[in-house]
This record gives sequence, C-alpha cells and structure tokens, in this order.
Amino acid sequence: MSILHAKTKGKDIGGIAGLLGDEQAKYLLDHKCKTVPAEQLHLPGPGFIDRVWSASDRNPQVLKSLQALFDHGRLGGTGYVSVLPVDQGIEHSGGASFAPNPIYFDGENIVKLALEGGCNAVASTLGVLGSACRKYAHKIPFVVKINHNEFLSYPNSYDQILFANVRQAFELGATAVGATIYFGSEESKRQIQEISDAFHEAHELGMATILWCYLRNSAFKKEGVDYHTAADLTGQANHLGVTIEADIIKQKLPDCNGGYEALKFGKTHKKVYSELASDHPIDLTRYQVVNCYMGRCGLINSGGASSGAGDLAEAVRTAVINKRAGGMGLISGRKAFQRPMEEGVALLNAIQDVYLCPDITIA
Repeated sequence: MSILHAKTKGKDIGGIAGLLGDEQAKYLLDHKCKTVPAEQLHLPGPGFIDRVWSASDRNPQVLKSLQALFDHGRLGGTGYVSVLPVDQGIEHSGGASFAPNPIYFDGENIVKLALEGGCNAVASTLGVLGSACRKYAHKIPFVVKINHNEFLSYPNSYDQILFANVRQAFELGATAVGATIYFGSEESKRQIQEISDAFHEAHELGMATILWCYLRNSAFKKEGVDYHTAADLTGQANHLGVTIEADIIKQKLPDCNGGYEALKFGKTHKKVYSELASDHPIDLTRYQVVNCYMGRCGLINSGGASSGAGDLAEAVRTAVINKRAGGMGLISGRKAFQRPMEEGVALLNAIQDVYLCPDITIA
C-alpha cells in the first residue's frame, strides 16, 4: 500500500492492521503484557499534566509549556505526542540528509512539514528554528536541540557538544529544549553535567526538556549482537535521563535484552529478565517506560532511518509498540522529510492515527 493511499484509511484498526500485515497485526495487537501491569503505570491521556506533573517541582511556566506541547496538532488533547525532529544536517551532513529532497535545505520547509503534518512540535537546530521563528514560533511549539555530534572533524569522533545555549532557545520563543547524551561513552560524564545544568536553566525560564537518551560505546557490540538497543541498557539510560529532570525521554525502540549479562559489567537483577520483561517488543518497551518513573516522564520512541518502501509499515509498527507498552508517542524525522512533502505528511498522519485509534489499547 502506498503512503498516500494509507492516509485515506483513517484511524480504524482495520486500516492499521492492514499496514502491519496479518502476522504482525496478530503478534502486536493481540499481545497481553504479563510483566509490569498497566495499572502500575502513569499512562498518557487527557489531563496528564494535572494527574502527574502538578505536584512536582516544575514551575507553572513549565507546566504551561508542557500543556502547550500536548495541546497542539492532530493529537492535541489526547496526552500523546508526535514530534518532527530534523537535526540531521549536522550529524549526518546536509548532503546525506537533504539530497533526497533538497527543499529541506531551507529550514522553513522543515517547520511547514511539521505544521502540515499535524505534529505537536518541531525539533531542530538553533539555526533552523532561529531562521523562521518570527513567522512560526506562535503557530507550533519549537524544540531547540542545543547539542550535536559535530561530524566534520577528521578522523570522525563521537561527542555531543553544545551548539546553542538555553537563553538563545528562550529568546526565539521555544517551548522546550532538547539535548542528547551518549550514555556509556568516555564523554558521558561531562555531557550529563552540561545537560543537567542546561535543563535546570530551561526549567527556570519556563521551558520543557526532552532528552535523547542514546547509548554509544563500541564495546556494546559483542558476538554479533548490538546491545545499544537492549532493553536493560536503554532502560538504565532512561533512568539516568529522568534523574536530571528530563520531562520527556526519547529512546530507540529496544530489539533485544541482556546487555548487562552479555557485557558482564554494572549491576542488575535476574528479575529484569525473568519477570520485568520478555522477548516480546511490547514488553521490552514497557521496561523502558518503567525506567521513566513508571511513565511519569513520557517515553517517545524514535522512528529510525528511512529504508524506502517499508517506511510506512515500520513507522506504524513502532507506534503500535510504543502505545501498547505505555509510551507517549513517536518522534520520526527521516522517514518523513526524505520524500515529497505530501507523502511525508501522509506518513506522519499514519503514525498519529495509531494514537487516535481507540481500539489500540495498553497491553
């Protein structure tokens, strides 16, 4: 099914099941989670700020910013979020990111895609959002990504460094700031301290905070298995992220477990593998939610790289897993902007339809 045709299917579960295919639909939509009960989670939904954040140390301006983010776009008022993130021009080079669709070299088109796609917010660089802020900051919530992996030095290195400061984000009208920490890397301790300070300042100024909680260490690959996306290690990265008061956690979808055991480092507990998770992707993702203070801090999973014809089914699958696990939404970029805008809008809408479908419930 083409992306544009899928847009006409709407929010019915039959259309979503059709995109997944019979086997995946049964595997994901019929799953019953027997690990951590949904009743123990703080689940997304209307009134999430009142239920979860109103008793916290977040000041009224932060609560206002979070509510503005929750209330925008096609998912406005549901408690779920759909964010368009486009900072790839730095970390993947402008050519690698935008050559497939050169209109996105112009940052205004990034904001237009988020608007037309019905997103809750657009996340991008200081330069992109600064170039269009007077025209759009009052029309869609801005998330200014303040650090990036500079990828032009030779040989390449992997370190998130500050490209912007919190005050700049505030002055261009941002609703939130975003940042990445490479947990597990040699530079992670410095990054944790930098971003903890930045998030504190953002909260003082009334902005929300979103943390990309990514793992980065070549030692996390062992015997052909990549544990950068293991539920136990990504779950711990999430737990560190909420500790420095990220309001929303962005994490890659887990596809394995047992990182601590395979790599033989750190400390964990056998119940993480026997009771708190299984090998089902919904259960693995629920363990990520559990580590976000049982869902007090919303988990949004990333949509991943664009693979072409399979993008739509992959994006919908990720959204179904996230929603049924107890997550708060999806943050998908390359799958949307590396194709004509009309198709990008349709793909974003297809993701959002998962969260708008009342028949897709918590597992």
